[in-house]
Amino acid sequence: MAATPIADDRIDRMGFLLMLRRRGITDREVLRAMDEVPREHFVSPEYVATAYTDRAMPIACGQTISQPYVVAYMTERLAVGRDHRVLEIGTGSGYQAAVLSRLAREVVTVERFRTLAQTAQIRFETLGYSNIALVVGDGMEGVADHAPFDRIIVTAAAETVPPALLEQLAEGGVMLLPLGPLRSSQSIMRLTKKEGGIQKERLIAVRFVPLLSGKAKEL
Repeated sequence: MAATPIADDRIDRMGFLLMLRRRGITDREVLRAMDEVPREHFVSPEYVATAYTDRAMPIACGQTISQPYVVAYMTERLAVGRDHRVLEIGTGSGYQAAVLSRLAREVVTVERFRTLAQTAQIRFETLGYSNIALVVGDGMEGVADHAPFDRIIVTAAAETVPPALLEQLAEGGVMLLPLGPLRSSQSIMRLTKKEGGIQKERLIAVRFVPLLSGKAKEL
């Protein structure tokens, strides 16, 4: 008997979770969140059949949805707690925000492309993710009206840390962002705000689309 689409999806997810474990993701809550969020809802239609493969995929507006391992890795290193308020810079497809919403009390996500923001909002509403607030704006400026944040994650590469984001990070808070040359690979940096200073830790090498200032002009 041929496998049903539901059974096929379950097999895809089991292999997906096994891949994440083999690559070193051990946090049970992160793995649970990755399992709960249906990645096939966040990729372009032509990529639905391969949604659970470990690679980045193009989405609208010249952006990408990050490979699952990078999403899981950054989420694990962010160490999100149930009472945390999280700021995400770079909504994109909405996948990272959706994963974070399964772990945090509230997620505020900023997107400079209105087209991407509208599509992501529809996904959040369809899937019932009611603890995500989506803002169309300049990610480099953060969302001061909602600050401070316990955790901040930036899903686009910057050459320097945006000062506004550091200001909006709560004392004892953690920020993750890809830092380095925009036309080359970057490193994920983990910044912890302690007693007015910033503790820095360099993690893995990555390559992200650039973090740009302002709202995008769209036709």
